[in-house]
Amino acid sequence: MNLADFDYHLPPERIAAEPARPRHAARLLHVRGDGLDDRTILDLPALLAPGDLLVVNDTRVIPAQLTGRRGDARIGITLDRPLADGTWRVLLRNARRARPGETIAIDGAGGIAAEVIDRAPDGSATLRFDCDAETFRAMLDRAASLALPPYIPRPAGISEQDRQDYQTMFAAEEGAVAAPTAGLHFTETVLAALAARGVGLATVTLHVGAGTFLPVREDQLERHKLHAERGLIGPETAALVNATRARGGRIVAVGTTSLRVLETAAAEDGTLAPWHGETELFITPGYRFRLVDRLMTNFHLPKSTLLMLVAAFAGVERMRAAYAHAIARGYRFYSYGDASLLERA
Repeated sequence: MNLADFDYHLPPERIAAEPARPRHAARLLHVRGDGLDDRTILDLPALLAPGDLLVVNDTRVIPAQLTGRRGDARIGITLDRPLADGTWRVLLRNARRARPGETIAIDGAGGIAAEVIDRAPDGSATLRFDCDAETFRAMLDRAASLALPPYIPRPAGISEQDRQDYQTMFAAEEGAVAAPTAGLHFTETVLAALAARGVGLATVTLHVGAGTFLPVREDQLERHKLHAERGLIGPETAALVNATRARGGRIVAVGTTSLRVLETAAAEDGTLAPWHGETELFITPGYRFRLVDRLMTNFHLPKSTLLMLVAAFAGVERMRAAYAHAIARGYRFYSYGDASLLERA
């Protein structure tokens, strides 16, 4: 398939600039094998069965947007992920004058600067900050802001409300640049109802990187390469997943991030072992899912890798119909928008 196969028109007014309040007031489109049902997040427990296992991403978003200066040039820096040697992979904007070997002064960082180690044609680079890890983390709280997606306009800057809104209730392990947005819909009310229904809960970690903001530029999908993202599955989660599957329960991934880390770590027979590392798994139609039975996810951008993933999971034509339905019925799209619950094709 080609990139154009995953395009659609979304009226701008359908893009959510704020989340639903309370969070569980968001709508939920249930995409079944034989139809579509308009629901709300509070209906999620009734759509699952006792013995199912919900798997959520417990990554915590860090302030990842910095401003640097090289001479008179103002350079945007979005952190992506730390590397083993202590450097950081980042995305740069307006950085034509930042060449390997040169330094970028960081605004508001009390004299901290970053050396450019290398540059790549896609706008990514490797930087070495001239401070230790503890000083660096404190500097982020002082000098960095959340890297909200570009379709959420904040002309006056990121607010304290956004700093609360853009974390899930599961956020524990620091490292994400962007929120795992399907998890934003959960509240204690929803969790209590799921527990009463007999639905289990497990966590994985996938630190969403800055690559999530990059468009797909290749018309032929097989030429596109995802940026690596760091993840972890602990022994307790692996045991819960395996026990759930052994007794006939379904694995319900909350968000494409949870799905990708589960599918990365799953064995051919669908069993799961503890895992940590990086994943570049790019899921497109034709992929054979090993582990995940249901997917709860938000509505994704045209021509995005996440739209390709949901089409692979639920079927291309079914997802085209679902998105057309959601647009016609006034669903809210993208990070702060409504959600869908997808049955696997």
